[in-house]
Amino acid sequence: MKKFTTTALIFLLLISNSFAQQEKGIIGYDNWLNTWTDFKPNKKDYNQPTQILSGNISQNTKLTKSNIYLLLGDVFVTNNSTLTIEPGTIIFGDFKTKGSLTISRGCKIIAEGTKTDPIVFTSNKSDKKPGDWGGLFILGGAPTNLFGNKAAIDYGLRPSSFESISYGGDNADDSSGILKFVRIEYAGKKTREYGNFNGLTIAGIGLNTVLDNIMVSYCQGNSFNILGGDLVMTKMVSYRSNENDYEFNHGTQCNIVNSLAIRSPYVSSADGSRCLYVSSFDNLENVNSIKKSTYVNAENLTLVNVSDDLESDVKVGLVQEAIYIGEDAAFSIDKSVISGFNPAVILDDKIKINGPNLEKITFTRTYFNNCEGNIFREGYTNNDDLESWYGSRAFDNLYSKGPDYETFIESDNKSYPDFRLRVNKIIASNDLFDDDDDD
Repeated sequence: MKKFTTTALIFLLLISNSFAQQEKGIIGYDNWLNTWTDFKPNKKDYNQPTQILSGNISQNTKLTKSNIYLLLGDVFVTNNSTLTIEPGTIIFGDFKTKGSLTISRGCKIIAEGTKTDPIVFTSNKSDKKPGDWGGLFILGGAPTNLFGNKAAIDYGLRPSSFESISYGGDNADDSSGILKFVRIEYAGKKTREYGNFNGLTIAGIGLNTVLDNIMVSYCQGNSFNILGGDLVMTKMVSYRSNENDYEFNHGTQCNIVNSLAIRSPYVSSADGSRCLYVSSFDNLENVNSIKKSTYVNAENLTLVNVSDDLESDVKVGLVQEAIYIGEDAAFSIDKSVISGFNPAVILDDKIKINGPNLEKITFTRTYFNNCEGNIFREGYTNNDDLESWYGSRAFDNLYSKGPDYETFIESDNKSYPDFRLRVNKIIASNDLFDDDDDD
């Protein structure tokens, strides 16, 4: 018994010590991408829709797994209603009418899938392509930094009332419902006047909204577009977005945790595309200076550019930065992995390199791998001051040059890749036990 106890203690000590070293990037005792994600969604063959959703949904409504739904044109949940979606439900966005779904301010969506039965929004075309349909909009009553308490999304949507597309307010704790184990595929249809839709636009969302285990793949616009609000995002996945994976703007206050962005140098917008785009405004004249600027706190992110030949792709200009930080925005990232970019980070040229600005833009305990330069200021070729600052021991950042197959557990698995960090062939995790729920 004594020998068994001693062996067990040694084992736990070794495991604990290994896990303490494996805390960077996405974490989990098991690969949490398994079962609910889909990295080859065009292989799925669904049945034809059995019900059509159009116009306004103005009373509490439940979508069931036994039906397949079609979003025909612009669909709005209005009148303080709740749209509930059962696990395993399939919802098509119509190609011809750029189908979209908007959860208006004051309304809720309860889309709570499970690991084995996720909820799927996808294209109704048999040969699916990025930009086949519109996307999903969720609008809440939390603050933004814009003048007044209301703003409006405008992608050429045709609501019956302006209230259906307005967002913002003064309730940081607002709830717009639950999105959990949800996939959004092939969204981002382009409009002539307003550019591309995004996979998931969340505007003025409050802290009591649950955003957990959401995957946006093959989007022609941004995967996640966050406008203002106060929110927490956990276990997000963006895969092969044409534009930005995560775009934060208009005074967003966001904690994004244990999340992933997988970029391809061969899928990119002419306007630029990064894993994270952090800004406080599009037009300074629209911003109320007494309101909060955008602040994003990121922990345990993995941002990876998957390239067949990274050196060649960098030379021909196919690889951009992973993170862009705009003027007046604040950003902190901790225990994360940034791999395969050129460079890792660019700061807006209007950001002066001084004590106050460097205090609100921090990179700590982060692993920079295979990046052509780490942190630059836009338009400046000499970044020695930034490299010296963020490379000091106080920030505990690490720098390396290693291929994906050595850096990650199983990045080349086509169905269920594992982008947890590989260190000494030990799985990256800080969980001693698998305490993930199945739903």
